[in-house]
Amino acid sequence: MKDDSKEKDQSKSQSSLVDKIQQLGQSNVPQPADSNIHVLPIIGQVEGHVQLPSQNKTTKYEHLIPQLIAIEQNPKIEGLVVLLNTVGGDVEAGLAISEMISSLSKPTVSIVLGGGHSIGVPIAVSADYSFIVETATMTIHPIRMTGLVIGVPQTFEYMDKMQDRVISFVTRHSNVAEDKFKELMFDKGNLTRDIGTNVVGQQAVDHGLIDAVGGVKEAMSKLNELIEHNKGSDQQVVQ
Repeated sequence: MKDDSKEKDQSKSQSSLVDKIQQLGQSNVPQPADSNIHVLPIIGQVEGHVQLPSQNKTTKYEHLIPQLIAIEQNPKIEGLVVLLNTVGGDVEAGLAISEMISSLSKPTVSIVLGGGHSIGVPIAVSADYSFIVETATMTIHPIRMTGLVIGVPQTFEYMDKMQDRVISFVTRHSNVAEDKFKELMFDKGNLTRDIGTNVVGQQAVDHGLIDAVGGVKEAMSKLNELIEHNKGSDQQVVQ
């Protein structure tokens, strides 16, 4: 009986090791200590109501929304870091995620790594404080529609209203002026095959889209500062 239990334990550890190698490419994965900060990665393409092909890296909004509710309800979690490396994706799903992050009662910080394109822009600015690394880019362009398009004025009006929702959210949650954001969105000649603007690192800060240039160290430092400030505010309310 003892030999059987040993064999079972060995097979479990081997299968766990195989899973780590398959998923992460390494056998020993560093484990974070019990932390009061939750990390939420948003990578690849933000997937909406239509499932994308299996070869696409996607972030599914139906996975993120329950996580955000759990973060709000969990008393052990005191802050949230949103890591962004996304090409954009579904507009409504991206706005839903953005609204969820902005409505959290707990301090939030975002970091744009690699890219925070298209609908990734509202997600990046939805946090209380946003960072971008020096080499990261953000593409700002008008919304696009895929699939069947009916050639009637109502189609244009629908897209125009949806675009206004994006513009309104970004300008409310960042320091960029509405006129400036529209100028970046409709600029010609900046992108070779599209209308819009590609901003890199410091440029995003200069335009008022992102709060500061920085990476993990700066983001964690800022989030801890916001958490302490939040605790102080709570104590004042209790008194």
